[in-house]
Amino acid sequence: MGISVGHIYKVRQGKRSINQKFIIGAIKAFPGYKLDGLFYVEGQPVKSSSNLPEFREYARQKYPNELDEDLITMIEDLIERQRAKT
Repeated sequence: MGISVGHIYKVRQGKRSINQKFIIGAIKAFPGYKLDGLFYVEGQPVKSSSNLPEFREYARQKYPNELDEDLITMIEDLIERQRAKT
């Protein structure tokens, strides 16, 4: 993603917000996902797409050596936290 693990950890803990670099990194890291599948604007409904694979499965297939289990878990947690806000 081009983002340090520390940055992702701080975002996950709510100590740092998601910025442009984070979003661009996520888009590059997960090209099979649409932007609205990775992020949403607060107050907007989250669109669900059942034809996409689960994030963990996709990340393992697309980046088997680049993303370790801890990083995948942190990103999954971020996605779930964002979904829970709506």
